[in-house]
Amino acid sequence: MKPLSRLSSSLRAAARLGLDAMLPRRCLACGKVTGEGAALCVACWADLDFITAPLCRRCGFPFEIDLGSDAVCLACLRDPPAFDRARSALRYDDRSKGLILRFKHADRTEGARSFAAWMQRSAAEFLSDTDLIVPVPLHWRRLLARRYNQAAMLAIALGRMSGVEVAPNLLLRGRDTPSQGRFSRAGRRRNVQGAFRPHPSAGTRLVGRKVLLVDDVMTTGATLEACSRALRRAGAARIDAVTLARVVLAQR
Repeated sequence: MKPLSRLSSSLRAAARLGLDAMLPRRCLACGKVTGEGAALCVACWADLDFITAPLCRRCGFPFEIDLGSDAVCLACLRDPPAFDRARSALRYDDRSKGLILRFKHADRTEGARSFAAWMQRSAAEFLSDTDLIVPVPLHWRRLLARRYNQAAMLAIALGRMSGVEVAPNLLLRGRDTPSQGRFSRAGRRRNVQGAFRPHPSAGTRLVGRKVLLVDDVMTTGATLEACSRALRRAGAARIDAVTLARVVLAQR
């Protein structure tokens, strides 16, 4: 290593130590001081329910028993999603809800890098063969009110970690749709139907590309499906998706 590089590394290390001394790292969930580089304290980490195999090959729904790597859940068999595959890092439940809502609505954006690292592990099989990372967009009115798009923050952090190109403005939300929380599954689909389109400057940028969609939470998958249809119409060859968390309801 060259002397200047060694000096630069030493200065960065010293700066980190100084910053940690003045502003020690705190758990994103409870606020307790954590170890170096830790996003959560041990107790809060153990409290989160990370989604791991076995799961549905298409949508990532977690199975209670291992049905094989090619198993598909009942929902995907009945109504195959518009995207090719989806994965999520966490179950969206009472334990993760506060962590995610603070990131989404309360300017607690310091967790974006840690969240993206969890998503990177969940979507590792996709990222190794992805051309472009595209976040689910906010309508411009909601973006002005919130001041940031949490999905774009996750996508940018994920792109930096993986080395995959990120296109934060490639997809637009043309309609300011009401919040999905008030709708049923069918209502969610109707609410976002036709709400997304590629940016006018996209041209042929999506043609033949393998795209990874990024969002914060997957509930019924309606938003991811609407985005996937817009990307497919623009020529995307494959569309996978990854979210920080997903709602897991019993399938019938």
